[in-house]
Amino acid sequence: MNYEQALTYIHDTYKFGRKLGLDNIKYLLNLLDNPHQKVKVIHVAGTNGKGSIASLIHSVLKTQGYRVGLYTSPYLEEFTERIRISGEDIPRERLAQVTEEVKMKIEEMVKSGQNHPTEFEVVTAIAFLYYAQEEVDFVVLEVGLGGRLDATNVINTPLLSIITPIGYDHTAYLGNTLKEIAFEKGGVIKEDGLTLVAPQEEEALQVLKKLSQERNNQLFMTNLQGLEIKKSTIEEQVFSCETYARAYENVEIKLLGAHQIENCCTALTAIDILKEHHDIEVSDESIYQGILETRWPGRMEVVQDEPTVIIDGAHNLQGGQALANTLKQLLSGRRITFVMGMLEDKEVDGFLNELIPLVDIVIATTPNSPRSMPANVLAGKMDVFKKPIHVEAEVRKAIEKGLALTGKDDVLLFAGSLYMIGEVRSYFKSNQMKTILNF
Repeated sequence: MNYEQALTYIHDTYKFGRKLGLDNIKYLLNLLDNPHQKVKVIHVAGTNGKGSIASLIHSVLKTQGYRVGLYTSPYLEEFTERIRISGEDIPRERLAQVTEEVKMKIEEMVKSGQNHPTEFEVVTAIAFLYYAQEEVDFVVLEVGLGGRLDATNVINTPLLSIITPIGYDHTAYLGNTLKEIAFEKGGVIKEDGLTLVAPQEEEALQVLKKLSQERNNQLFMTNLQGLEIKKSTIEEQVFSCETYARAYENVEIKLLGAHQIENCCTALTAIDILKEHHDIEVSDESIYQGILETRWPGRMEVVQDEPTVIIDGAHNLQGGQALANTLKQLLSGRRITFVMGMLEDKEVDGFLNELIPLVDIVIATTPNSPRSMPANVLAGKMDVFKKPIHVEAEVRKAIEKGLALTGKDDVLLFAGSLYMIGEVRSYFKSNQMKTILNF
């Protein structure tokens, strides 16, 4: 099996749908000699900020010199982004090799009368097997959907469970109230374990506290009371904060937006917990340097200057609110052309209400996903805002239209769907490479 064959095999399992539950993944991992039990895990659940917090923790531990796995989803440009060790994507030949090993066990599994694993279960099994074979020191493991019945939750008690801010997303699977969603997310709270909870709505927080008490779990909270933002520009941010254990002064990050500073406070608290409760050695130098070096592509990322081109993975109501706050904070007074594409199962109207009043021109497009909202339907929802609206169903044409309508001192913003953001990022990377070669 080569890389292309591995990807085809993995993506073909999409036809087996999305099934929440642990029986399938447990059976498959048992056939693989339970690789998930051979790695030390930091488990990250929640609605927004999971990838950023996971990436921050991964970067700090990597800077300290540990070999650290980072498992995230979805990917922006290359499938291999989902399975990383110390900043490096899984090599294509290793993905092919590990996928073939997993495929053999799946065939054995199906022959014995078991259900075929879903795509996410297959990818999760590949990741666990790869990390175990590579004998990594730690794995920072991002939940795919929910928590309680997510395939990643097959792990035993992790070193630390982290629950990022909970909001309304995937309500068809997780419930229609914050209480219901928090119960599903809180499934990562394990018996006799440690859990760190980022700032939450009170309804969600009470559920998480109750679950923690029931499972004899030690609960920590991100502290934002001592937070002081000292600098916030489109280039960088500097802040000071206090965790339950200590104070941090003049922390520099390249991630943009006040929400990323809050995410960083959660990551710093997680590092302190790992140090104090698991005797994991991490120096101050590694903490500050690791935070500074953290990059999380597609999240308020500047991909071009003149005009300033920004891509952001905001795709639900909470993400839209965070992006709106960042626009007010960093881009007030700038003329903004906004290219957006949305999936039909998202809170589209709420997302529009947050962002459209802040921009000058809108271009509606259609992300490359079977769940996409057609560009003309999305444009129709924006008529009420009385802004100039253009429709370009193809993402590439929407990019070109955006560039044509944006002056060199203005801002071109892309948001609404990660499926679209990945395509946009590839476009600008390709153009930059052409410019370098021509130069």
